[in-house]
Amino acid sequence: MDKYLELIKNSYTGYWNYLKQSVLFEVQWENYFYGLIIISLIVWGLELLFPWRKNQPAFRKDFWLDTFYMFFNFFLLNLIVLIALSNTTEQLLNDALGIVNLSVSNFQLFDINSFPYALKLLVFFISLDFIQWFTHTLLHRYEFLWNFHKVHHSVKQMGFAAHLRYHWMEPVVYNSMKYIVLAIIGGFTIQDVAIVHFFNISIGHLNHANINVDYGFLKYIFNNPKMHIWHHAKELPPERKNGVNYGITLSIWDYIFKTSYIPYDGRDIEIGFEGDEKFPKDFLGQELYPLKK
Repeated sequence: MDKYLELIKNSYTGYWNYLKQSVLFEVQWENYFYGLIIISLIVWGLELLFPWRKNQPAFRKDFWLDTFYMFFNFFLLNLIVLIALSNTTEQLLNDALGIVNLSVSNFQLFDINSFPYALKLLVFFISLDFIQWFTHTLLHRYEFLWNFHKVHHSVKQMGFAAHLRYHWMEPVVYNSMKYIVLAIIGGFTIQDVAIVHFFNISIGHLNHANINVDYGFLKYIFNNPKMHIWHHAKELPPERKNGVNYGITLSIWDYIFKTSYIPYDGRDIEIGFEGDEKFPKDFLGQELYPLKK
């Protein structure tokens, strides 16, 4: 028990020190704090220069709420619970495997470090994205998980910051599933994770942005605003009631598994979900909503 208490303590102090170093420019490659700010400003600038919905204001509905969500979910949530929970869960798993003389490395399918660096990153990126796509389908399929995911779908005007409006339980689910990838292929440095992370954040911001672009033929590989708007559509055909276009960064999974749906230009469709007019409009109300349900 003392080992776990020490781990939790070190998780809090370690992340707090990292956050301070990031703000003070003492962290470079893995500086998620300023990385998020720079990516957000660039994509917001593209929204202002090339708006898809030209009548949508620069400071759209819930702009500041979503901005708060960005920093809460990416930084404060880690400080409050996520890093400690993640580290403790990882240690519990390792200890459980140790009882039967196993370790995470026993589940690794191949030595990823023997791959050329570019291929190593590509395998990591594709594997991670598929796990996230699959996890996303679960959030829509099961009511218990959907009640948490409703927070993300409560957005009524799309913009880059809507990307990171989600309930704190979502990263718990996603990270638990993503750990499977790390267990199976492993061998990644902080720099590797940072490269994939910033690329995913960039595509995720663009997916939610008010931008008139679909990437041409690359739309069949990468998720994009014209595809993702339909994921947020309030009304879908009965046979699509559980959702469509689940892709996080890659759209290819939706085309492979027949979950893609772009019937026409969705620029002006209503987004949300049935009954969203009764959904809480404030941060605390949205965080408590699924717990009450």
